[in-house]
Amino acid sequence: MMRVLLRCALIPFLLLLLAVGSEYTVARPSRRTADVPYVPATDTAYSAERHRLDVYAPRRKAAALRPVVVFIHGGNWDSGNKNIYAFIGRRLARQGVVALVINYRLAPQVRVPQMADDCARAVVWATEHAPEYGGDARRIFVMGHSAGGGLAALLATDTRLFQRRGLRQNPVRGAILDDPAGLDMYDYLQKMQYPGDAQYLVPFGRHPAVWRDASALYHVSAASPPFLIFVGGETYPSISSSSQRFRERLIAAGHPPQFAVLPGKRHVPMVLQLYWKRNVIYQELLKLVHSPAS
Repeated sequence: MMRVLLRCALIPFLLLLLAVGSEYTVARPSRRTADVPYVPATDTAYSAERHRLDVYAPRRKAAALRPVVVFIHGGNWDSGNKNIYAFIGRRLARQGVVALVINYRLAPQVRVPQMADDCARAVVWATEHAPEYGGDARRIFVMGHSAGGGLAALLATDTRLFQRRGLRQNPVRGAILDDPAGLDMYDYLQKMQYPGDAQYLVPFGRHPAVWRDASALYHVSAASPPFLIFVGGETYPSISSSSQRFRERLIAAGHPPQFAVLPGKRHVPMVLQLYWKRNVIYQELLKLVHSPAS
């Protein structure tokens, strides 16, 4: 079931149509800086294609620095590209946010721990360079859909990802999860309930200790930041159940998240709806990133 959900062949095509539409049919009071490397070319792990991000910033200058949202795409941990999601970057910039839409390395070249490290390096880059684009390095949030939602949750809960990169504290001030996948792959891969589930042994490997370590649910603590979690009312059971368990873990840690089930929404429409500026996810995101506590 999760295989069907995450490998839907229509996702890239539909998203590309929306991205093209956003580029040519919508006024663009934003500026895009494309293909910025967030890993030095001298790094032994450097990928000229995957270690890149696009910055979307409001054209209108502000007296104060703006909040920063790092968007992480989904795609089954083995596909996806930042270029498909230009519409999200532009929508966020139109609403006064500096958005970073990132690429990261994919399976089978790397596994999820390396993907999480890539995403963490993009956030570290934001702490160093966001002010150059009008962004506030002290107000960095992560956002992701599907597999990207699982990675965003991992960044927000596992501070070790940043300590390994020289930061003493986790710079993520909050996370927005849009129909997230992979929140508890330890449970999922032990059960192997659905045909084709063995494919996830490619991005996650065969060791249960790695499955657990790469699952955000097991890193929730009293230090975790605020979460917004949106789940489709018609999404797949694996996402619905793991999101509920993640919610319960946050509540137990003293951080009840804002949790919403969007009636009638399937997995793909959960990201396609971000084409519309007045979407409920944007409405709640803006409240979070502009909150005085953030």
